[in-house]
Amino acid sequence: MQLSNEIDVSLRIPPVSSDSRVWVAVYAASNHEKRVSQHFRAREIEFFLPLYSVTKRWKNRTTAKVELPLFPGYVFVRIDSTERARVMEVPMVYSIVGSRREPTAIPDAEIERLRAVLQVRQAHPFPYVKVGHRVRVRSGALAGLEGIVVRTYGGLNVVLNVDTIQKSVAVHVEAGELESCTGGLTFSV
Repeated sequence: MQLSNEIDVSLRIPPVSSDSRVWVAVYAASNHEKRVSQHFRAREIEFFLPLYSVTKRWKNRTTAKVELPLFPGYVFVRIDSTERARVMEVPMVYSIVGSRREPTAIPDAEIERLRAVLQVRQAHPFPYVKVGHRVRVRSGALAGLEGIVVRTYGGLNVVLNVDTIQKSVAVHVEAGELESCTGGLTFSV
């Protein structure tokens, strides 16, 4: 029988509880969000990169459908405080959104709401807005979702803000699905 000089470090380091993990926004090099996500996947860091589809047309008249980041320059990661250094080691990552001492946590519900929206509706980037009428979706797959309503040439959109990174997403809705957050008003087109 041969004795090993290796020490089992799993006995000395307690496992990390999933309760201590929070979602944070990572600021990365623009146009490199997918590559940063590949690095996170390789390092087994939980991430979320929301994408939207757009048809691009080049000068040579060819077209292709491409997926672009919904929030250019940002990738969301779910980490605990001990994993910040691992995130910052990833090439093309500039910073974690927050103060120097502590990253700003994004509520799990906000990430889940964003995932739910992307599964059932088309979304596209929209300028960050602070003013406008606040509404709640009262029916359908997005019931309970709150945002600011804006009128576009295609109908109504609800603009969802991600305050941590000061970015917004517009999601197409039908007028009958909306009610005012301040009262029982519904909207018509």
